[in-house]
Amino acid sequence: MRFVRTIPIAVFLFAVPCIIAQQAAELITPAQGHNLSLDQILNNLEQRNAQRAAALEQFEGTRVYRMEYHGFPSDRDAEMVVKVNFRAPSTKQFTVVSETGSKFVIDRIFKKLLEGELEASQGDNRDDIALTRKNYEFELAGFETSPDGGGRYVLKLIPRTRNKFLYRGTIWVDARDFAVVRIEGEPGKNPSMWIKKTDIAHSYKKVNDFWLPAENHTESFIRFGGKATLSIVYQDYKIIKATPLDSVPSISLSGDSSLDGFSNSDPKVWTNLMVPRQASH
Repeated sequence: MRFVRTIPIAVFLFAVPCIIAQQAAELITPAQGHNLSLDQILNNLEQRNAQRAAALEQFEGTRVYRMEYHGFPSDRDAEMVVKVNFRAPSTKQFTVVSETGSKFVIDRIFKKLLEGELEASQGDNRDDIALTRKNYEFELAGFETSPDGGGRYVLKLIPRTRNKFLYRGTIWVDARDFAVVRIEGEPGKNPSMWIKKTDIAHSYKKVNDFWLPAENHTESFIRFGGKATLSIVYQDYKIIKATPLDSVPSISLSGDSSLDGFSNSDPKVWTNLMVPRQASH
């Protein structure tokens, strides 16, 4: 028995989204609260992103990939644990610690996700998938109180092109650190006729001075009745080498500015999640 093909589903890994800025922006103090304009919020986001990117030089962590597929032709599930070591500006080393469950899912989904992440961080790929004003229209949707008593700006995103690696949805930006702390969305273009709907949710957590991925949860609903659920949990972060943020000078932004401090060469990663289609004998 073999699988005749696979179904592509666009999905976040969220290493680091990027925003393109034309020039260095003056920071607006958090004390001004939710009275900031959309341009002020984005300018602050760009400047702080660039500072975090310049400060973070090396870190390591662990990811736990889990997938469950229920549907035709059969149910499948798997788990893979991966150690990640990052060195600025864009070097990542992945070490598989353990694998359990479906060999198909491990080889054709989890490992393809890692390969796609490395590929997306190189060359011109990052420009096409970046969270930038070139690729997206931004709309200020509101201001919310966060669980820690602070505030978050809520921004709506609309892709400017029908690129399956872009997404439409909502981001939440911390009002003190000007970092994205939560994302919810769906692909800007359905990546496959076999997919009815894909819902993506991603959260970040603060590790020392840096906002790093915490969890990704993606649900895809298949037209012939199946459902694929992918989760990636990011844990055991250790900042190995970093410059104190308060010692990083104001940075003139002239291209990429990393969203979450990995590096200004390491963009938000999109790749293809593959789930099994119909089997034939």
